[in-house]
Amino acid sequence: MSHKVAIVTDSTADIPEELVRKYGIHVVPLRVLFGEENYADGVELTSEQFYDKLRQSAVLPTTSQPSPTDFMNVYQRLLDENPDRPIVSIHLSSGMSGTYQSAMLGKSLLEREADLTVIDSKSASYGYGLMVVHAAELAEQGKSVAEIAAAAQAMQQSRKLFFLVDTLEYLQKGGRIGKASAILGTLLNIKPILSIDEEGVIYAVEKVRGHKKAMARIIELFQKDLAGKRVNLAVGHTADPASAVACAEQLRGHFTLNEVIYTNIGAVIGSHVGPGVIAIFMWPVPE
Repeated sequence: MSHKVAIVTDSTADIPEELVRKYGIHVVPLRVLFGEENYADGVELTSEQFYDKLRQSAVLPTTSQPSPTDFMNVYQRLLDENPDRPIVSIHLSSGMSGTYQSAMLGKSLLEREADLTVIDSKSASYGYGLMVVHAAELAEQGKSVAEIAAAAQAMQQSRKLFFLVDTLEYLQKGGRIGKASAILGTLLNIKPILSIDEEGVIYAVEKVRGHKKAMARIIELFQKDLAGKRVNLAVGHTADPASAVACAEQLRGHFTLNEVIYTNIGAVIGSHVGPGVIAIFMWPVPE
């Protein structure tokens, strides 16, 4: 019986479905709520359906993390299939959600001892989805838990990411900025550039007028760390693949791109920033 490490994550990793299937990644869904309507993220509600509902809904959606029992059930099923199989479980930043803590509690609820490592990604969306996919690649190669955890941490340090927000409306609705700031920002065509700090919390890097200037600034920010290196690129979009392709082509003129991945930004980030967001994730190709 195979003792290959099993890889578990949650739906906010925004990993393309074909990669989930290819590597046999186990995804625990968060839940998305529109008033009384309750959906399992990515299972009962696709990204396309979410952004359609977001545009039409009078109520701002909320999200809820998986319960400790949800995680325990996944871990238990994997252990029932193979009691000796190690598990690595990588999750949404504890600075944004209680999902990581829920996974830790799920581990504590297991009735048997398990070789189970739970990792706080300190990131969101494909900012840690790329760590999960790399972990799954290493698991396929037969690497140990220690090797996989070390590689995930190295990627956490080397990857760079920026989100470009199209509208301030959803940040204002969610209480992230005041109404007056949102109205003024919209009038001035302000495009906030967001990132995630070392503690795994979203913050505003800069506010730039206009999409074109904002993209130029993002390119400058990436060049500070990655100029002259071969890089992998992932572009996240809000069910708007054409915008992601256009973004990648713009970046191709400034960087030596190796692998390019397109992915949907899921409901959790989408609930706070709204449609029309572009998320750019870049990390150096290992030497």
